Amino acid sequence: MSSGPVNPINPLVADVGSPPIPEAQSWTKRYDGAYGPLINLSQAVPGNAPHASFLERLASVAGEATTSQYGPISGDATLRQSYAEEMSRLYEGRIEAADTAITAGCNMAFFAAMMLLAHRGEAVLLSTPWYFNHQMTLDMLGIEPRPLPCRSENGFVPRIEDAATLIDEKVRAIVLVTPNNPTGAVYPAHVIEGFADLCRKRGIYLVIDETYRDFLPQGMNRAHGLFTGEEWRKNVIQLYSFSKSYAIPGHRMGAITADAGLIEQIAKILDCIQICAPRTAQAVLPWAIEALRDWREENRAEINRRAQVFQAALAPLPEWRIESIGAYFAYLRHPFAGAKAQAVAEKLATGRGVLCLPGSYFGPGQEGHLRVAVANVGADVLAMLTERLKGVTL
Repeated sequence: MSSGPVNPINPLVADVGSPPIPEAQSWTKRYDGAYGPLINLSQAVPGNAPHASFLERLASVAGEATTSQYGPISGDATLRQSYAEEMSRLYEGRIEAADTAITAGCNMAFFAAMMLLAHRGEAVLLSTPWYFNHQMTLDMLGIEPRPLPCRSENGFVPRIEDAATLIDEKVRAIVLVTPNNPTGAVYPAHVIEGFADLCRKRGIYLVIDETYRDFLPQGMNRAHGLFTGEEWRKNVIQLYSFSKSYAIPGHRMGAITADAGLIEQIAKILDCIQICAPRTAQAVLPWAIEALRDWREENRAEINRRAQVFQAALAPLPEWRIESIGAYFAYLRHPFAGAKAQAVAEKLATGRGVLCLPGSYFGPGQEGHLRVAVANVGADVLAMLTERLKGVTL
């Protein structure tokens, strides 16, 4: 028994809820298997293994003494150069190695960007529904996550005019995520470019998280044209994840693209929170960026096919309405008016063996929705959802 008062911790951390995915995963312990094996559509994880040659190179590099040593704070030079060349090719602009930094995952890239741009008492606009780790990060830093509503009738694409009315002297940045987590919405290029113009006029930053950019719809090779000129250097920061594109989430590999002057400032933060990004995957990715381009295209086609199979599986069940779908995600309106999203998600997990996440995890006003990670499982498993969702009651 404790003999004295508990020492207080930082209330900004204590007041943030626990990570939600473990909570959702705990529901599955009560599923009795009556409908077959669990279908896990919760956490967004690649539904395929890394390329065999990637794994071979990882194994080889991991055995080298050099990859066990510290590396440069902002990432190994070879990877930064290869990534800058890929960015320049993809976006048809001039991006130098000095304009990039490699991070231990895209979540760390976001944390570093927010720590750079805002401090306690200031605000950042997050389009809602939002990625819960973004909101958690801002709360722990004492930065207000100010909701920028995205509505079903607009395809869950944020409106520039809505953002303009929310910007005051406290707002330091607007964060966009496209393709979006949790809705799957793909923002049109003119919308993204319009947000960059708005931010430039108002003297704030646009932070664009493109974690899922390699899973855009077929034929759409880039999300925007921001990098074709030089204006982006004034106020645009882009975030990326190698994890999804190369199926290596456990290796924690992300990237930041910003003007070299900002990267120098970000390096101060990275030195304190990561020292350097993991070395093993850094050594393999320069080869993979070029050599696995066709493989990544095949994966994109497969993920888009899974989205189509998911839509077909739900077509006989119009009460479960898909309101948005793209890349890894579908945003589903459940049929139980007035019911809490968590109650619906928990019922699906415990009663039907289908684990997805309640919309309430993704910000205010989302009780009518569920997020489904359609990339997690094969098309054959997604096809089973017709029977799993049929006749569900609360």
